[in-house]
Amino acid sequence: MKKVTNLKPVTGKLGILVVGCGAVSTTFMTGVLMVRKGLAKPIGSMTQYDKIRVGKGPDKKYLHYGDIVPLVRLDDIVFGTWDVYPQNAYQAAVYAEVLKAKDIEPVRDELEKIVPMKAAFDKNYAKRIDGDNVKDCKSRWEMVEALKADIRTFKEKNNCSRIVVIWAASTEIYVPYDEDVHGSLESLEQAMKADDREHVAPSMCYAYAALTEGAPFIMGAPNTTVDIPAMWELAEKVKMPIAGKDFKTGQTLVKSGFAPILKVRNLGLNGWFSTNILGNRDGLVLDEPANFRTKEVSKLSTLETILKKDDQPDLYGHIYHKVRINYYPPRNDNKEGWDNIDIFGWMGYPMQIKINFLCRDSILAAPLLLDLTLLMDLAARDGRYGIQRFLGFFFKSPMHDFTKGEDAVNNLFDQYVMLKNAIREMGGYDPDEEID
Repeated sequence: MKKVTNLKPVTGKLGILVVGCGAVSTTFMTGVLMVRKGLAKPIGSMTQYDKIRVGKGPDKKYLHYGDIVPLVRLDDIVFGTWDVYPQNAYQAAVYAEVLKAKDIEPVRDELEKIVPMKAAFDKNYAKRIDGDNVKDCKSRWEMVEALKADIRTFKEKNNCSRIVVIWAASTEIYVPYDEDVHGSLESLEQAMKADDREHVAPSMCYAYAALTEGAPFIMGAPNTTVDIPAMWELAEKVKMPIAGKDFKTGQTLVKSGFAPILKVRNLGLNGWFSTNILGNRDGLVLDEPANFRTKEVSKLSTLETILKKDDQPDLYGHIYHKVRINYYPPRNDNKEGWDNIDIFGWMGYPMQIKINFLCRDSILAAPLLLDLTLLMDLAARDGRYGIQRFLGFFFKSPMHDFTKGEDAVNNLFDQYVMLKNAIREMGGYDPDEEID
């Protein structure tokens, strides 16, 4: 029996503001514009293709997400972006060399109108990036105020009812959690006003600006941005949803799906070595050790929360887990991930598994941006705020309250149950864990 919900209907246009106008962003925007014209298919998108079972027994049926809950139509999306480079989305898409001309030219006019706003940027956080389309801000607080003005102007100019902000820019250098700065909203605001550039990353300014302007914020990189108590406090205060972090697209997607096989089969793991080669702007930035450290922390967190050494010390007590990313320009956006997995079975006898994933980074990421923006808008209309754990399915390092000893859920199949149940609940159906 379907229940009555307080979910607000979809009205007006949704503005999607993307931080970064690089390969991922332009592949996302171009794809949506092509789908709107009936010239492409949104393959890889959960919100456009996946079906969820609702009801049981004779009442059981499988429905698309949009048939369970009201989602924004692709025709009602308006795109905006910030970037350190001034090239419009068409120029950026051509430069990225992800999509062929036949998949860009039909929407050239629309892409050319998407011109990046000046970015809030600090070169110390991404030393390999050298653009000049940046804001001249004297402090982090000035960055916040300038970004808030951008959001208000974009919303008014494009007649948008709502805005969602999503980070698809480069990985920043690693910012360790500092309780004195990140532990409360008051201390974070003081640090912004004092221009504490060591503890306040530019991405935090984007998140703060978005939330205070009534826009949900999604962190698509492994940056220390919204996964701090200060931002949780802000999200609670303004009643806005937040989600992150680090889009789960290739190697970690495989890892979060394959590690549960070892767990349910009670096979042991001695070591898991992962290495990647890629040559896009993301690879260039990650070639800097300080930026790679941020990514490494995110990618390493997956195994230890699925294969817990304390639960099964015989099987997972001594895992050696290593992750490497290598910048290799000839591959551009075509990333390759190798995994060597050393397992052991009955009586300790060793075995090996090899996985070689030749993937396209932005092709895998683009549908995630679509799903996340639509689902975050849905969550906001449902009155959900704070950390959106049901979106952990899409992230390498799902947000969780580490101050209370909470573990992140990294098992892909557990994440999928959480996602489905959130959609069911928002649509007025009962949650359940029955296997489809």
